[in-house]
Amino acid sequence: MDYRPIVEYIVKRLVDEPESVKVTTNIERRVIMIDVRVAPNDVGKIIGKNGRIINCLRHFVSALARRMHQKALVRVVT
Repeated sequence: MDYRPIVEYIVKRLVDEPESVKVTTNIERRVIMIDVRVAPNDVGKIIGKNGRIINCLRHFVSALARRMHQKALVRVVT
């Protein structure tokens, strides 16, 4: 399953500059790594207070992956 469109949709709704959102995926050791890049002033909006927003996104993607018998991780890349 391709998780990129789902993550991109969610992240674009959270930031002020949705045109600068870039989501890429690659597979490392049978784990789907989802890298999220946003504008420097939007990084705080993705992370959220005490990391709540990024943790929610990570749990959501992880739950989707588990249903497909896969493992997926979300990273914010600066």
